[in-house]
Amino acid sequence: MSNNKEEKKIKVEGEEPKNNQEENKNKKADTKKEEEKEATPKDADDDKKEEAKKKEPSKEEKLQQQVDDLKDRYLRTVAEFDNYKKRTLKEKAELILNGGEKTVTAILPVLDDFERALANDNDDAKAIKEGMELIYKKFIKSLESLGVEKIDAKDKDFTTDNMEAIAMVPGVGDDKKGKVIDCVQAGYTLNGKVIRHAKVAVGQ
Repeated sequence: MSNNKEEKKIKVEGEEPKNNQEENKNKKADTKKEEEKEATPKDADDDKKEEAKKKEPSKEEKLQQQVDDLKDRYLRTVAEFDNYKKRTLKEKAELILNGGEKTVTAILPVLDDFERALANDNDDAKAIKEGMELIYKKFIKSLESLGVEKIDAKDKDFTTDNMEAIAMVPGVGDDKKGKVIDCVQAGYTLNGKVIRHAKVAVGQ
């Protein structure tokens, strides 16, 4: 009886290692499958990265692209500036050629009045004088509309800013010294700028 029990124990003890071996084999197989599964996406990612690197432009290609972009921008800027320069020169030439158009247009009505006055056969000196005064006033208004103003010089202190002394008048009294005694020729300003100095006689 004792021998049979020992044999059974030996058999049972012998079976356990076999089961353990099979379990170990199964575990190894599972781990291999898992490793293969894990290895596959990693390899795929590496391939994708390599393809992306191949597709990405190199440093030299990037620099060349920047050079081409800058060159294109430079050529565009030069072309735009050249067009601007041509347009400006054209406008300047037109301004020089037709710059007096506004002035002439403003003066033409005065010219019309002169022509009508000359065509009139009236011999009345008073009527002619009145007609001339009306034309003169109209002409002054036309000049004022263009920004032309007469320099008020009579009895003013002499200044070289807008006056030119052509004569010195002695013995006029202390209150007249350095002042304009007479305006020989009127001066004018255009939009505040002196375009003709007033020619005056100054007390000495």
